[in-house]
Amino acid sequence: MHITQLNRECLLHLFSFLDKNSRRNLAKTCHKLLEVFEDPLLWSLLNFHSPVELKKDNFLLGPALKYLSICWYSERVKVCNIEDWMKNSFQRDFCNRHENTVRDFLLQVCNRCPNLLSLTLSGCGHVTDDSILLLLKSCPKLRTLKLENCVRITDRTLQAVMLHGGALHTLHVDFCRNITQAGLQRVREQCPSVILRAERSANMIPDSQPEKKLMLERASRKLVQL
Repeated sequence: MHITQLNRECLLHLFSFLDKNSRRNLAKTCHKLLEVFEDPLLWSLLNFHSPVELKKDNFLLGPALKYLSICWYSERVKVCNIEDWMKNSFQRDFCNRHENTVRDFLLQVCNRCPNLLSLTLSGCGHVTDDSILLLLKSCPKLRTLKLENCVRITDRTLQAVMLHGGALHTLHVDFCRNITQAGLQRVREQCPSVILRAERSANMIPDSQPEKKLMLERASRKLVQL
């Protein structure tokens, strides 16, 4: 039997075992397999492991998407976790490209995926409070939000959770250095049903302006001299 003689349910099941590139390559072989590739039921879960993957045409975003994970840990991406005022011009250009890519992708998620239930962002130093706020507004069914090492996330995201995360059940903000203890405490008080985890976040040194950093260094030197 040729693969195209299988019914739609069997083909969807077979496609579900393939990665995004394999699905796309198989879909290019005939119209019937392309129709299977474009079936929303095939795209309820998406995982990405590099910013480049977000710009490819080997996946579909739609109302069927319920579980989304964007996680990367490469040495090149770690540049984006450096404080902005410490970056050189090359690093800033590099980070701006990543920031635009991630922002545009999350905007598409907001516009096309209202039934999203779970979002995990790890190592995404380009994600901003504004993107998370818009996502919480656009995906009212979101139950799980996991943010790890998202250095631009601040207490504004926690405020957005309290205002728009009515369906939220689990919130992780691990290694987000600009989250404060006060912000976490407000979430615990106003959203007691939310399972909140913030490993290291409020205990990390937050970003600071160069002027403040210099003042701290000078003060420490004076103490040493005394």
